Amino acid sequence: MYQYDNYDHQMLRDRVAQFRDQTARYLEGKLSESEFLPLRLQNGLYIQRLAPMLRIAVPYGMLSSIQLRKLAYIANHYDKGYGHFTTRQNIQFNWPALEDLPDLLADLAEVEMHAIQTSGNCIRNTTTDQFAGVAPDELEDSRSYCEIIRQWSSFHPEFAFLPRKFKIAVCGTKIDQAATQVHDIGIYLITGADGEVGFRILVGGGLGRTPILGKEVFEFVEKKHLLTALDAILRVYNREGRRDNKYKARIKILVKETGLEEFKRKVNLEWELIKDSSLQLTEEEISRCGSFFSDPAYQQLEDQPDTLKQQLSENILFTNWYEQNVNPHKKAGYSIVTVCFKATGVAPGDVSDIQLNALADLADKYSFGEVRVTHDQNVVLADVQQQELHSLWQELQSKAMASQNLGLMSDLICCPGGDFCALANAKSIPIAESIQRKFDDFDELKNIGKLSLNISGCMNACGHHHVGNIGILGVDKKGEEFYQVSMGGSSSNEASLGKIIGPAFAQEEIPDVIETIVGVYKSNRETGEDFIDTYRRLGIAPFKEKVYAKAD
Repeated sequence: MYQYDNYDHQMLRDRVAQFRDQTARYLEGKLSESEFLPLRLQNGLYIQRLAPMLRIAVPYGMLSSIQLRKLAYIANHYDKGYGHFTTRQNIQFNWPALEDLPDLLADLAEVEMHAIQTSGNCIRNTTTDQFAGVAPDELEDSRSYCEIIRQWSSFHPEFAFLPRKFKIAVCGTKIDQAATQVHDIGIYLITGADGEVGFRILVGGGLGRTPILGKEVFEFVEKKHLLTALDAILRVYNREGRRDNKYKARIKILVKETGLEEFKRKVNLEWELIKDSSLQLTEEEISRCGSFFSDPAYQQLEDQPDTLKQQLSENILFTNWYEQNVNPHKKAGYSIVTVCFKATGVAPGDVSDIQLNALADLADKYSFGEVRVTHDQNVVLADVQQQELHSLWQELQSKAMASQNLGLMSDLICCPGGDFCALANAKSIPIAESIQRKFDDFDELKNIGKLSLNISGCMNACGHHHVGNIGILGVDKKGEEFYQVSMGGSSSNEASLGKIIGPAFAQEEIPDVIETIVGVYKSNRETGEDFIDTYRRLGIAPFKEKVYAKAD
């Protein structure tokens, strides 16, 4: 992972000192709320329903064990003993006191972390696939390009006050786990006609009030032109994006209103002006950023050793966990392990200080001192020796972190909702828990199979409900909390947006509604079909008919 140089460290020290002064002046009444607002947003600070919320950047989802221990300290010292992993690979703290924020940011700076550009109308944290660099089907490691984009976009003077927030994702793996098509800019590494690796660039994806899948604006971009292409897109958006209505300010609206072909024409005109400028990437710069992500000291190991085979044959619980939570690795004798935090009764994404410290210890012992945060609010140990998988599983069990429901229906995504967020129309966490309690039998979850269920407390869609196979959205009806249900969403390679099945339901109805939907799937699925396959074959009608027939 990227290591800060003297310039980076000095920049963070200066930024903390600046915010310390701004916070002091605000608390003394020398800055008004409106004056302090852009200053706190530039440092990742929101004012939520009950307390300030600080969003901390985790570039491309990577954390060292040192950083994990610092986050555990922050959770214990400044918060209520826990943090919250987000769908953008960041971590949030929901209870810090405003007067403590400068000290908290100073503590983060000690371990090369910050909250810069995690809020506000700027280029946010660039994300990627959590298996980047270790996936056997990877075309090329995407993390170095994420780092290039991070360095280009941080404190960019032209793009610090865009019409609206801006999110970029990069995917280099065959299976897209980065929700690339629902970002303002989605970047796929591809092979060109001559065998050269470059980029296919999509623009105008996003969720929220107007969910849209990204459209191709560049079929193929050479590596050296990555930043010039991005800069051209941002220039057009910054100049022409709407600032008169925040609900129509995202680039997806600009692309839609302008028309894709006209938008591409404007971008290409801008690109011609800067294509051969100093912004063009050199091989040396690409290699420099790539050097931060070189392979660790892998050993020469036997793949699928006899000891592992024996352990799998002797222990069904270990086998269940292995089948759900362990993925193939590019290096023989190693595996990718995902630690799932979706135990029933725990808000999805929440992680305690004890768990953060435990993860740090496990990362040091089993995975070269690093972890990755996933878009599904879980954590990956990317480089575990196969001969140590059983020992790791035992330690995870002892720490209550061996949930084996990864990728199953109870491994759902959920935003903080009305329990914390000032924007929410309804609570999300109780809905998540009620569904998990309804579907708490592992054998039945395995029988249902792969099924993504996403919950958002409002139209901002922080829970990505639009791209859940089943999506749930909290809505307000005359002061009462109700929930819309949608079906057919997906954030993978064949991305799709869910369709609302009909009128909203009361909170207590949701578990039975989900049970009915799952029942229709089980009754109609064909051999080898996941939920999304059956839905796409049948359409929404049979599910809708059964749900509302039961409601009547």
